[in-house]
Amino acid sequence: MISHTFAHTGPLKGTIRVPGDKSISHRSLMFAGLAVGESRITGLLEGEDVLATAAAMRAFGAQIERSADGIWTVYGAGVGSLLEPKQALDMGNSGTSTRLLMGLVASHAITATFIGDASLSGRPMKRVIDPLTQMGASIEASAGGTLPLMLRGAAPAVPITYRLPVASAQVKSAVLLAGLNTPGITRVIEPVPTRDHTERMLTGFGATVEVGEENGEKIIAIHCEADLMPCDVVVPGDPSSAAFFMVAASIVPGSDLTIMNVGLNPTRAGLLHVLRQMGADIKEVNPREVGGEPVADLRVRYAPLSGIDVDPAIAPAMIDEFPVLFVAAAIASGTTRTSGLDELRVKESDRLAAMAAALTAAGAQVEEHEDGLSIHGTGGEPLRGTANARVKSLLDHRIAMSMAVAGLVSTGGVEVDDISPINTSFPTFMGLLAEATA
Repeated sequence: MISHTFAHTGPLKGTIRVPGDKSISHRSLMFAGLAVGESRITGLLEGEDVLATAAAMRAFGAQIERSADGIWTVYGAGVGSLLEPKQALDMGNSGTSTRLLMGLVASHAITATFIGDASLSGRPMKRVIDPLTQMGASIEASAGGTLPLMLRGAAPAVPITYRLPVASAQVKSAVLLAGLNTPGITRVIEPVPTRDHTERMLTGFGATVEVGEENGEKIIAIHCEADLMPCDVVVPGDPSSAAFFMVAASIVPGSDLTIMNVGLNPTRAGLLHVLRQMGADIKEVNPREVGGEPVADLRVRYAPLSGIDVDPAIAPAMIDEFPVLFVAAAIASGTTRTSGLDELRVKESDRLAAMAAALTAAGAQVEEHEDGLSIHGTGGEPLRGTANARVKSLLDHRIAMSMAVAGLVSTGGVEVDDISPINTSFPTFMGLLAEATA
């Protein structure tokens, strides 16, 4: 464990560039690893989660190399031609890697065992196990439907039409990836929209994907394809990583920070919308499109924030950003209320309980409810917890980084008990924070 104390060091200034989008990085390695031929990936996030995906795709037969200039070259194994891994696939802390790769294996005649760290091994996999079992895969999981688990793929798998019981881009993606090597058409019905990188990127790699709507619900259909085509991918900056700096610059007086090359996919831009509702001063500079994804530079200046009732319908578009939004709410004027956030209880940690405890220790007024938090803000005053208030990250990178931001607006500083989990998603976080506050 590596503890660190974060304290007020002055406004955030200058220009920073956050690492590549984690969701797109995972998928670019997977889809390039399934394509026949050479793909090149620029801007890949080189955090531990994405490297777990790279290691797994190598185990399935893809050739993946990183050059000195940071460009990754992938020679794919081909849909239908995955090799059986010689040993268990260690997913570390990555739920995305696990659930999407389970979908890949489900329609191939191979067996794979998935293992992970203590945090990942407590996360629910039944939501993926259910549809993949319907498609013919055989899955033996640990008690409670968790890792470690062994998955035997079906060949041929059975196409299904699956209605998502929870809003989850990972479950949707797992079913669609299984559908890549399943005869016929596999469909997913999505009552609540979730991030759509899988649909956009599979289309870019040459898959036949149809997106329609029926009775107000989104329907995504994927046709069985023999081959994906290689593709060069430029990964935009991760909006979930930019979120910590968007909030920090919004709540630290005097800040004027530009965050370059941020992906603004509408299914991921919920935090931007909510912060603006609260009064944040965030401008999109040089908006453009890169590889089918909207991108812009974000100029964020300090502005007094006001508490709001957050519409639960926006949750899927910012599910990973709520921990740092709670920090913004703690400094706003009035009360911010959130609801419909049951999903946060089954992330890397129970993020509702973890953030309620951490913010309370830092001096915030927080009420925890079954599906959300109510936070009574300070009206712009710094948090007045005990000196060097010690908070638990619970092996959760987003809790650690959110409380780092809280430390910037506290009178006594905030000590995060373990910052090492930050490397799973944002290995340059500490350096960028030091650069922006220098």
